Amino acid sequence: MAEITDADTDDADALVEMWLSLADGQRKYGSHIPPESNRTPIRESILRHITTNRLLLARDDQLLGFVMFSLERGDFEQDATRGIVENLYVRPEFRGDGLGSQLLASAEQRLHDRGADTIALNVMADNEDARRFYRDHGYTPHRLEVEKSLDLD
Repeated sequence: MAEITDADTDDADALVEMWLSLADGQRKYGSHIPPESNRTPIRESILRHITTNRLLLARDDQLLGFVMFSLERGDFEQDATRGIVENLYVRPEFRGDGLGSQLLASAEQRLHDRGADTIALNVMADNEDARRFYRDHGYTPHRLEVEKSLDLD
């Protein structure tokens, strides 16, 4: 059984590789984030998340998955404190074993403990498996982002 724990800076290299896999997998759903050219920024982000206790791991004798989360900070005052699940990833060979659910529930609890009233996340519109996963965990559409290519040729 996997254990959900806080990440440590010793985990950073493995987490970067997992994030690169996540970003690479999202490319087939239209993500504009090229993995490799974002290696340095995601490493810096991962280290910030680790040092501020905003990154949890699923592990047994190896790293199985992770979740990154934060409280929303914006320019406008809001009538709710929103937690944001920024990245959730489980290695493909361990999907379907409940690890994603454990990671999500742990992040939700941490965000609740930090004052979040509601939790938001982004999911690629064409990633039906991810959309179903979040729907099964009580997430419903709140805002819809639309996009148009400006390739006018």
